[in-house]
Amino acid sequence: MSTPSHRCLLLYPEFTLASFWNFRAACELRGAKYPSIPLGLLTVAALLPRDWEVRLVDCNVEKITTADWAWCDLVFVGGMLPQQPAALELLKQAQGYGKQVVVGGPDATSSPHLYDHADFLVLGEAELTLPLWLDDYRAGAASHVYLPGKNRADVSCSPAPRFDLVRLTNYLYPAVQFGRGCPFLCEFCDIIELFGRVPRLKSPPQLLRELDALFKLGHRGHVDFVDDNFVGNKRDVKLFLRELIAWQDAHDRPFEFSTEASINLADDEELLRLMSDAGFSIVFVGIESPDEETLTHMRKKQNTRRELAASLHKIYDHGMYVNAGFIVGFDTERSSVARGIIDLIEAGDISVNMVGLLFALPGTQLSRRLAREGRLHDGFDRVVPASESGDQCTSGINFDSHRPRDEILHDLRQVIAEAYDPQRYFGRVQRMSLRLNCRNKRLNQGLRDHVRDFRGLFRLIWRAGIRADYRRLFWRTLTKVGRRNPAALRYTVGLCALYLHFAEFVPFVLRKLDAAINAEPGAASLSVTSTKIPVPASG
Repeated sequence: MSTPSHRCLLLYPEFTLASFWNFRAACELRGAKYPSIPLGLLTVAALLPRDWEVRLVDCNVEKITTADWAWCDLVFVGGMLPQQPAALELLKQAQGYGKQVVVGGPDATSSPHLYDHADFLVLGEAELTLPLWLDDYRAGAASHVYLPGKNRADVSCSPAPRFDLVRLTNYLYPAVQFGRGCPFLCEFCDIIELFGRVPRLKSPPQLLRELDALFKLGHRGHVDFVDDNFVGNKRDVKLFLRELIAWQDAHDRPFEFSTEASINLADDEELLRLMSDAGFSIVFVGIESPDEETLTHMRKKQNTRRELAASLHKIYDHGMYVNAGFIVGFDTERSSVARGIIDLIEAGDISVNMVGLLFALPGTQLSRRLAREGRLHDGFDRVVPASESGDQCTSGINFDSHRPRDEILHDLRQVIAEAYDPQRYFGRVQRMSLRLNCRNKRLNQGLRDHVRDFRGLFRLIWRAGIRADYRRLFWRTLTKVGRRNPAALRYTVGLCALYLHFAEFVPFVLRKLDAAINAEPGAASLSVTSTKIPVPASG
């Protein structure tokens, strides 16, 4: 047996602090450790030479051991902005063990100066720069930095991720990616800077082979499409969805899907029907603001000239529910912004809402405009302190805002507190679930998944249905949906389970906001109203 030419350790940094998206309480119900797999590093692993031995450690689900450090001779680290402190610490540890370190991923690409002490910076899309680095590395002539230039990767040539490198049962769901890029021009978004405005798609057979791989590994249930905007190229997505429907039918419907899409999905009846028939059940939509002037100013015109609540209801009518994103801190906001967001959340029956402060990401149109106006704070692209990195809700306003900062913080606090008040949350879950058209939905899971679901249900009943302060709301919601729309009950249970996470996460965010408000000049004259979110008992 030949000795591998290299032993490569791929490290996925931890999302430090509490995070809106970690859903740890919900993970515990099903015996998982984290919501989703590190898809980017699994794709990097597939691009490495076949004679290299590869091991992946996801620090969100396991610890690196001294044996791991001793085993490898080369380390890869990559992640996103919220993972930055953990990524830099991993880089320091690896070099402390005398290992050469390759750094890449979205955060390093946006802020390469923060990672300059790595041995190699392989930036941009790995399909473009990693082969160049590999050729030079084999020849003993590797450069310090590899940049993608203006080219975009041909994702139709991207390899299938190495799903075999992770234990899928550690996660609530695995992920795949059909396309990259988004056709829109949202000023605050870095997606169009990293991946461009022309969506680039894999071929349908290519993506179906990835689903085949997950199926053969025994996964059944939820799969997330991590596309920047799944409906960015409607014509080709429709062609893919027809093939996906056929694949689902041929495999007896083993999967259901989630993804991210723009609100104009609601304008296309055929696309809605195809996504529903293919098994999509959850769509994340960036709404950002209910105010037309603000939407126009941020260049999110796809959200304008429409009744947003009606668009959301149309998506529900096709058996898909919406998780939404909102942002507070835009220049054109008025003092009524909090009330407007809350009213839209209620009118749209949006159960899950990520509400955060505007943050000028490096390299975006927003950061460039603010820099020209002299409003961008010095050191905005500094190392993010660990105390700020994990919470996407309160880390922001790294510029001189038009409105007083304390007003913005108050508005954010009001939205989060009211949106996750248990009465309001379970009311929206109930209304959305009664509207959700799931008559044609079918998911055929295996025995192992049914066992995990039943165990999770019993744990949920114990924590939310017996011990929690909001247990009456929990039972009222399940009872009403079970009687009037039983086909939607599975999704209702899932959203009730998510509240275990929010009941822990929201008080954490409110405490941070209270501290930030009280630290503002003139804080003594401010009155911070405490909103109690009932915390479920552990165990």
